[in-house]
Amino acid sequence: MHFLRSVRPEWAVRWLLTACFLSFCLLGRAQGAAEIVSFELERSSEELSFSAQLQFELSATVEEALLKGIPMVFVAETELLRERWYWYDKSVASSARHFRLAFQPLTRRWRLNISSGAASAAGQGLALNQSFDTLQQALVTIKRISRWRVAGANELDPAVRHRFEFRFRLDLGQLPRPFQIGAIGQSEWDISVVRSELLPPEVVK
Repeated sequence: MHFLRSVRPEWAVRWLLTACFLSFCLLGRAQGAAEIVSFELERSSEELSFSAQLQFELSATVEEALLKGIPMVFVAETELLRERWYWYDKSVASSARHFRLAFQPLTRRWRLNISSGAASAAGQGLALNQSFDTLQQALVTIKRISRWRVAGANELDPAVRHRFEFRFRLDLGQLPRPFQIGAIGQSEWDISVVRSELLPPEVVK
């Protein structure tokens, strides 16, 4: 009986610490986790395009920074590579989209700028400006990709295999310097996903 009295509290403490640690890990993953819930490559007579639906949630830390006036830039990139057995795969086509999300305190609205160039370059590659009443409405636009042109039909060689790569991330390099330092290695700032698909020759005929 004395043995049980001495052991039970110790195991209870260990169990509690283990449960807290696992909860912390799972919370970190949930905050920064991103996934592709749907993905489709489509070939027409003119081009190869793809559509996708992303899923992620902003952590409380990221959302708080947004509300304080710190813009967040999400970057989506595509690349089509032609496989070569004798050398490195050749990049056939690549493109990028930059989503700059910012909160406007005066109007209490969310501003989303979508460009094909670096978001830090004012006005360069500017494609679309949108305003939203809520953060969730703005995120819906960021998460949905519809018929993004990957490459023209003349860029595809029907005799070889190609590899399509898609990357999406929260670009920490666009944050103010103090935030960059604090965000490094922190799971609540880690929002990213990568997808790679092989296209056999018969797919691109």
